[in-house]
Amino acid sequence: MLVLSALVQPTVVRAQKPPGDAEARFSAGLTHLREGRAELALEEIKKAVSQDDKNPYFYKGLGQAYAQLRKWKDAIEAFRKSLQLNPYFVDVRNDLGMALILSGKREEGRKEFETAFSDPTNPTPEISARNLGQSYLEDKNYDEAIKWFRSSIARNKIYADPYLGESDALIATGHLDEAIAQLEAGVREAPSDPALLTGLGEVLLKAGRFTEARVQLESAIKKDPAGAWGRRAATVLKTVPK
Repeated sequence: MLVLSALVQPTVVRAQKPPGDAEARFSAGLTHLREGRAELALEEIKKAVSQDDKNPYFYKGLGQAYAQLRKWKDAIEAFRKSLQLNPYFVDVRNDLGMALILSGKREEGRKEFETAFSDPTNPTPEISARNLGQSYLEDKNYDEAIKWFRSSIARNKIYADPYLGESDALIATGHLDEAIAQLEAGVREAPSDPALLTGLGEVLLKAGRFTEARVQLESAIKKDPAGAWGRRAATVLKTVPK
């Protein structure tokens, strides 16, 4: 249902006020980054760094540009430099952990997520816990995956991703009814979330509860008619027996 690389997109950093036109370069780079022009983003952010090489925000942005290009070694180096300049920039640990995991250094990546989760200054501990859960899910360590997904939900009960991840882990271990119950709990917390509605519809379909599945999928389409989850719900709905 989910993949790690689609998991989590950390918040794009905001520029401080460095000297010269470094801020303008960085801002231009972030615009390119948000719009998927990673090569152009990299070019602009490199210029910003060359003008102000003591700014941890610039290095975070640099790492994100490298990560979009799947240049994991360079991304890891940039994120580590950001943390070196500002050890309290805890959000960078989510970026670093992701780059490490996607580069194949999964245990190192998980250590970064755990450090971020345990840091009391972390503004989004639910993302760190969700990333841990997803990494364990991909490694088929379902008990650890479920534990971390539940830790994520405990920190933010309207965050859809951990409900979906926990559902995948429960289904993989033969607990379909429990997966349905967890997704229903998520929908109660966030009744307008199309991801949760679609996820619940898919699992109800697996359980043969076709009428209920149809209701959830149709709700998802209404909530997100042009979005990715709405389109997914529409595709799944075509497979529901009438």
